[in-house]
Amino acid sequence: MLSRVAENIYWLARYVERAENTARLVRVNSHLVLDTPSGITPGWAPLVEIAGLYNEFHSVDRESNERNVVRFLIGDANNPGSIISSLAAARENCRTVRDVLPRSSWEKLNELYLFAKENVQSGLTKSGRDNFLDGIISGSQQIVGLLGSVMYRDEAWHFARIGRNLERADMSTRIIDVRSTDLFPDDLLESRSLDTLQWISVLRSLSGYQNYRRHVAIRVSRAEVLEFLFHNSLFPRSFMHCIDAVDESIAHLENADAALRGIRAVKRTLRQTNVGEMTQASLHEFIDELQIRIMQLHTYLAKTYFPPPLQLDEVG
Repeated sequence: MLSRVAENIYWLARYVERAENTARLVRVNSHLVLDTPSGITPGWAPLVEIAGLYNEFHSVDRESNERNVVRFLIGDANNPGSIISSLAAARENCRTVRDVLPRSSWEKLNELYLFAKENVQSGLTKSGRDNFLDGIISGSQQIVGLLGSVMYRDEAWHFARIGRNLERADMSTRIIDVRSTDLFPDDLLESRSLDTLQWISVLRSLSGYQNYRRHVAIRVSRAEVLEFLFHNSLFPRSFMHCIDAVDESIAHLENADAALRGIRAVKRTLRQTNVGEMTQASLHEFIDELQIRIMQLHTYLAKTYFPPPLQLDEVG
C-alpha cells in the first residue's frame, strides 16, 4: 500500500471519530444542564479543554459561555477540531482514496458533510441542537458500520481501525480527566448526589452508562467507573478495548516492531495501575502519561508508514 493512501485512511477514520465524539460531548452537556438542580449550572469551558483546544478558543477574546463554546465546537471553520472542520477534513481524505474504499462510504461521508454544512445554523440553536447532533452521531456510526461490514480486511482496513481507536482512546482519557474535576465547583461536589451525577455524566459522555449498570454495578461510584472505563476490555469505548484493537491491527502490518513495543508498553502500564485507588492528582498525572504514549505511538506509525512531511523548499 502507498504511504499516502495509508495516511489518508488513518486520518479519515480519526476525523470521523473526532466529529462523533465532539457531538457526544456537546449533547451530554446540554442534557446535563437540564438535569442539574435549580441554581447550579455545569460549566461549558471544560468541553474546550477536553477537546484540547484551549489555546485556539482563547486566541479570540470571548467568554466561555454556552453560546460561544457550542458555536466554537460545532460550526467554527477556523477551529480545526470543530464538527464542521473534522468532517471537511475526513471528506478530503476520503476523496483522495475513493478507489481503495467502498464507493458507498464516500457517498455516505459526503452526505454527512452536506447535512452538517446545511444544518449547522439550526444546530447552534437550543431547539435544533439535539436533532443536529443526533444526525452527526448516527451518520458517523453509519460510516464506521459500513466500513466494518463491507471493507476488505487488508492493510487499508487496519489503518482505519488504528486511527479510529487511537482517536477514541485519546478522547476517552480527556473526558475522564477534565470531567472528573471541572464539571461542578469544588464546594458543591461535597454533595453525594452531585458527585454521582458527575460520574453518570462521564459514563454518558462515552455512551457507557447502560453497560456500566448492567455489567458492573447498580450504584455509580468513582472507583468502579474508573475501573470500567480504563480496564474493561469488553466495552468498546474503554481505554483497554481501544488499545487492544490497535495492538491487533498493528500486528498485521509489516515493520511494526517499534509500534508494537510502544503499544504493549502502554498495556503493561495500564494493567499494573489500580486507577480506582488513585487520588485526583495522581490520576491526572497517569492520564498525561497515557496521552504522551498515544502521541508517541502516532509518531512511530507516521515515521514507519506515512510520507515524510514536506520541507519548505519543496512547498515553495
